[in-house]
Amino acid sequence: MSILSSDNLAALEKQGIELPSWAFGNSGTRFKVFGTPGTPRDPWEKIADAAQVHTYTALAPSVALHIPWDLVDSFSDLRAYAEDLGVSLGTVNSNTFQDDDYKFGALTHEDAAIRRKAIDHHLACIDVMDATGSRDLKIWLAEGSNYPGQADMRGRQDRLHESLQTIYARLGDEQRLVLEYKFFEPAFYHTDVPDWGTSYAQVVALGDKASVCLDTGHHAPGTNIEFIVMQLLRLGKLGSFDFNSRFYADDDLIVGAADPFQLFRILFEVVRGGGLNNPDVAFMLDQCHNVEDKIPGQIRSVLNVQEMTARALLVDRDALAAAQKSGDVLAANAIFMDAFYTDVRPALAEWRESRGLAADPMAAYADSGYQQKIAAERVGGVQAGWGA
Repeated sequence: MSILSSDNLAALEKQGIELPSWAFGNSGTRFKVFGTPGTPRDPWEKIADAAQVHTYTALAPSVALHIPWDLVDSFSDLRAYAEDLGVSLGTVNSNTFQDDDYKFGALTHEDAAIRRKAIDHHLACIDVMDATGSRDLKIWLAEGSNYPGQADMRGRQDRLHESLQTIYARLGDEQRLVLEYKFFEPAFYHTDVPDWGTSYAQVVALGDKASVCLDTGHHAPGTNIEFIVMQLLRLGKLGSFDFNSRFYADDDLIVGAADPFQLFRILFEVVRGGGLNNPDVAFMLDQCHNVEDKIPGQIRSVLNVQEMTARALLVDRDALAAAQKSGDVLAANAIFMDAFYTDVRPALAEWRESRGLAADPMAAYADSGYQQKIAAERVGGVQAGWGA
């Protein structure tokens, strides 16, 4: 008999984790970008690779795009192509960090002409959303300063608000703006959107169609990320996750690789706060596979999220609440830890087989021959990923 109840399995059945197109492209560090055999040569091949992840896991029904990296002549055609492969096109990510004009800012720049250029880029991204049927425009800004006195921090916040207002006004009725934050990098003295509070303040000022994107790697060491998850869910402003893992900074490693217990704690608060399978809370990966193969790296990532979600669902919340209410510290912690230490992998493998999937998606993909096929067919693939 499975340790996962029918209710647990029903919740897991609905889970979907969006894949980032750039995870399938070449990426690296500021020192070196390593090419890998089979790297996609265009956005179409990125979509094809993402569809492989969904084929073997049934966990990845959509693919996020990055503009301009994923520009094509016809986004309607790209949408149809994705749907033919069994996936949809999801979040559209803007890019205002690879243009010389944005050296000192984009949406926050002192020069109104440069701000207008950055705004127009986001309006073009919304045009892409119109063609792809995408709901979310995700904005991450590599903006800030390196030295005290270099920039007027308050003025930049005012200009950011004005720029976001113009972008927000262009959104369709069913579209959203999600504002990502990052503690530091590439700005080192101050970052214009460094934390959840700044992102929250900006999106609240915009309106109901704006919310916060939480990247699990974008926090100072020791930050209680699950507390932030709880608070944003409580406030109704957690729009999306970017799942990855870190040891030191924004490492963009496979989610759960560095601290699986943290991932469990985050997903417990997601379940507790009503964020699981909530259409207003999008799950997405944001990772770079610098030394490992891209497709298996993404398969491993979505399976890690699924596994920790299953463990979070096993927490006996009634017993936990009773222990908390009575002040029984050790009992409450034991209930929490019992769920974390439960090995759900055999139950998940059995459940996959009951759905017509391979018990071990990693092994099934390795045996499929797809990796060898694309390595032989794709010569000179240099499609961009982060760091490329």
